[in-house]
Amino acid sequence: MKPRFSHLGRRQFLQASAATAATLVASDAQAQQKAKSAARRTLIAEENAKPGSLDWQLTRVRLDKTGGTRAPAIEGYCSRQSVKAGETLDFMVSTSPDARFIVEIFRTGYYGGRGARLMQTEGPLRGTKQPDPPVGENRLRECKWQPSFSLKIPATWVSGVYLARLTTVPDQAAEPYWQSYCIFIVRDDRPADLLFQCSDNTWQAYNKWPDNYSLYTDPRGAHAVGTEASFDRPYGKYAQIYEHPLSIGSGEYLLWEFPLAYWLEQHGYDVTYCANVDCLAAAQITRCKTFLSVGHDEYWDVRQYDAVKSAIASGTHALWLCGNSVFGRTPFLPSSSGQANRILKRTGIYAGLTDKEIEEAISVFTKDWQRDTRNEADLMGARSIVPFNGGGDWVCTKPEHWIYEGTGMKKGDSVRGLVGWEHHGAPANIPGLEVVAEGTVWRGGTTPAHWTATIFPGPKGNIVFNAATIWWPQGLSTPPGHILPWSHWSRPHGPDVRVQRITQNLLKRCGG
Repeated sequence: MKPRFSHLGRRQFLQASAATAATLVASDAQAQQKAKSAARRTLIAEENAKPGSLDWQLTRVRLDKTGGTRAPAIEGYCSRQSVKAGETLDFMVSTSPDARFIVEIFRTGYYGGRGARLMQTEGPLRGTKQPDPPVGENRLRECKWQPSFSLKIPATWVSGVYLARLTTVPDQAAEPYWQSYCIFIVRDDRPADLLFQCSDNTWQAYNKWPDNYSLYTDPRGAHAVGTEASFDRPYGKYAQIYEHPLSIGSGEYLLWEFPLAYWLEQHGYDVTYCANVDCLAAAQITRCKTFLSVGHDEYWDVRQYDAVKSAIASGTHALWLCGNSVFGRTPFLPSSSGQANRILKRTGIYAGLTDKEIEEAISVFTKDWQRDTRNEADLMGARSIVPFNGGGDWVCTKPEHWIYEGTGMKKGDSVRGLVGWEHHGAPANIPGLEVVAEGTVWRGGTTPAHWTATIFPGPKGNIVFNAATIWWPQGLSTPPGHILPWSHWSRPHGPDVRVQRITQNLLKRCGG
């Protein structure tokens, strides 16, 4: 019997060949994408494999008075909120009295549990007292100090949050030394799994340096319209909740955000960092798979709102691991020298609060309060509510949801003290939105409010999760020097395997 052969016509042959070629191209593209992804993850892993420093915290800090804000023996600020490799950053430092000083620059991360790596040392340099700025229009305190030194960011420096530790050098061994920080962010333009947006607008909004000049100290009211705050001044000691000496010069980063950065880098997640000002255009967000809002992210330029909304619409995941976020409308203004985006001006609030809530809290507003048309709940799934603050437990209400996989949590189980000291509630009317946790916080330990943690689907298979608490990162890690907060007679307990697993589940679903 003669064998039978299958004969392909020319068209079928070409179609089959084209299909094979397309499959090979797709497979090659997938392989290349996996290789790039692995290389990005390796960047953070390799950085954290380098030796960490045993000495990067502040040891000796002294304020100008009991209950004071500033540390005049040595204090400083940077010329920009964030900088890229190859760009130059100026450091403005003042010492009183005049003194020599050294600068040690550290990148914060995991580094085998040490928390930071020494990158560069400068000095001794000659320091002198630089002038306190006058009180300007809208209560602005804007320094015009001379640069003490400049630094061109090396190409090898990986994106991250950097601390420049300033230390005076005594002329005699019997004299004490004094310290403070300057803080800055090294950013990049690379694609990454996670974009960690630091909440530095809020750090500056609450900064009272030199004594009582934050956005909250206007005699008209804590949320007075028209007040301004400049990035051209040192960060004073954190002015809320509790005493934390490591906040001198570092804003709120070490308090509310560092526990997340430490944990992400411990586990080798592909993360890159930026300031609030770096998120004014959607392209800076959509280069990454997931946008992270962290800790206390209260103050936003409307361009940030529009950019993040656009990014979510284009398929970017958003994880709101924060509380009281996107509340105050604060457009960026140029400095007196014309440098862009160096002044915050409070012009109102976003649209979430109802008239009834505003009337209930009218003592902190001024009669000319203004509401933007943009509603933060549309972006996050929930919003700030009145009472604004308090403390409570994070209570599971939907244990069958995939975020709880592997946690063992049942309905009604709680992570004690994780909600505080500000939160989100009043879930938005968004198709597919689910309340995955909810419960009560108590302002002042007695006045109740209802908070809600939510998740909803984006338009392109992406997700938007809202943890509804500033203190979510407290449940992930306790880096060296970390102090757990205590407010409204309630406190988080620190790292919790359930919070860690929920976060892992979220990041896995986001492709991290």
